[in-house]
Amino acid sequence: MDEATASLDVENETTVQEAISQLVKKKTVLIIAHRMRTVTGADKIVVLSGGRVAEEGTCEELYRKNGICFHMVNLQTEGQNWALESV
Repeated sequence: MDEATASLDVENETTVQEAISQLVKKKTVLIIAHRMRTVTGADKIVVLSGGRVAEEGTCEELYRKNGICFHMVNLQTEGQNWALESV
C-alpha cells in the first residue's frame, strides 16, 4: 500500500490509509513499505537489511531498541517538517 500512496499529499494519504485500515480489520495482511507511518499500527514489523531480518517486533518495541527502525522513523519525521524558505 505504500507505493499506492507514495505520490499523494499527506491529507489524501491519510484518508486512503484510514479507508484501508477499515477494509483489513480482522484479516491477515502483509504490507511491504518504505514509509514507516504505513506500518505503525501493525501487530508485528519485520525490518530487512541486506536481505536478512535485522529487527522484528511492534513499532514501540523497535523504537525502544534504538536500531534501524528508530533511525528510519526519525529521518522520516524530520523530513515531514522540512520547508522551503522564501528569499
